[in-house]
Amino acid sequence: MKNAKCLVQQHVISAFTQLPHSSNHIYIGYSGGVDSHVLLHACAMLPDIKPKIIAVYIHHGLQTQADSWAEHCQKITEDLRLKFVMCAVNAAPSLGESPEEAARNARYAAFKQLINENDVILLAQHQEDQLETVLLQLFRGSGLRGLAGMPEKIEFSAGLMLRPLLQVSKQAINAYALKHNLTWIEDPSNQDIVYDRNFLRKDIIPALKTRWPSLDKTVSRSATHCAQSEEFISSMAKANFQCVLNKTDNSIDIKLLQQYPLKEQHWILREWFELLGMKMPSQNILERIICEMIGAKETSSPQIKLKYVTLRRYHGKLMAMYKEFHVFKPCEWPHNNQILILSNNTILTLTPQTKGISKTHWENARITLKTRQGGEKIRLPNRQGHHDLKKLFQDATIPPWQRDVMPLIYLNDKLAAVGNLWIAAEFYTEIDLAYGISLD
Repeated sequence: MKNAKCLVQQHVISAFTQLPHSSNHIYIGYSGGVDSHVLLHACAMLPDIKPKIIAVYIHHGLQTQADSWAEHCQKITEDLRLKFVMCAVNAAPSLGESPEEAARNARYAAFKQLINENDVILLAQHQEDQLETVLLQLFRGSGLRGLAGMPEKIEFSAGLMLRPLLQVSKQAINAYALKHNLTWIEDPSNQDIVYDRNFLRKDIIPALKTRWPSLDKTVSRSATHCAQSEEFISSMAKANFQCVLNKTDNSIDIKLLQQYPLKEQHWILREWFELLGMKMPSQNILERIICEMIGAKETSSPQIKLKYVTLRRYHGKLMAMYKEFHVFKPCEWPHNNQILILSNNTILTLTPQTKGISKTHWENARITLKTRQGGEKIRLPNRQGHHDLKKLFQDATIPPWQRDVMPLIYLNDKLAAVGNLWIAAEFYTEIDLAYGISLD
């Protein structure tokens, strides 16, 4: 292919025109394979950005040759006079996770640890990778977002992720590698058709291309159309989502959600999942949420347990919980500790504030933490009388499962604070040095 070099460099240069001039580090995912080597080499040919490039090798520990691959990648990087970093990850799959998914998640988690504000990560997926992705999503019954495939540019961690070669054919990449006499690694696991992507690559796509030779280009074009459609619909769903979102706790107001047609409810729920950083729900999960939670009686408290989160309904709200709530063991808070970790892994942090618990009271008392037993009362600043905690929790719509694990803080056996919610008037100050308490 005579213009392979021109084509690859053209797309790489085009990608960098999309970057802000303030970009600090340009990380390149470098596995040692031909695709990532071509990307690394093409970027290294650009003198303006070369000083910012850092090649990143992810050591999955899945292959016996991984150590030698890391050495190969480091040598190639040094030969190109670029910086190199290796990140070791645990790519062992968890329950219900495929090996491919586990490796990808571990890889992306490592990249996220590297990326700071104004940093960029470049990945070497190409046109045929996009074809495989779209076909896999199609076979899984994905909607527009899945059929849009991989984006060329997307916000990632605190920076950006770019795929400069996404519109470049595998043929052009191979031709570039041969023209420049590049040496690369062949991962033997890429030949194992037990993996879906390899099965498509080796057995299915070649057969399809005998009938439709330009399949990678046309499917890539379809993915672009799906991405544009998804972006348009998502923009409308985002506006509707903001109308039903309770920003104080990132819950959804169920009555407001029910004012929208069923299909729009599905899109709004997808926006909620994205806000919470959760994996996009399947159609089955969406239908369960609508039927079992949105459509449940107001007096009921249904829940749906997903892989990393539990969805619950309370007080007309749809809520997401990332951890189970367990009662902690009563304990003391030592005066020299700014942070206290309870037995249920709740983290309490003490920070200086202009108003809050009096520093004088705090530093001259024995501090203990207990759970609610029932019947506790507290007198609040600028309010008359004592108030039952039960009534305060109800008025503040604190869910029942959070009430029993809310730490009650006692100074010399007197109730001084209820977690990060309320401080007793006896210990509250706005004119003296004070402490505030946060929970995580």
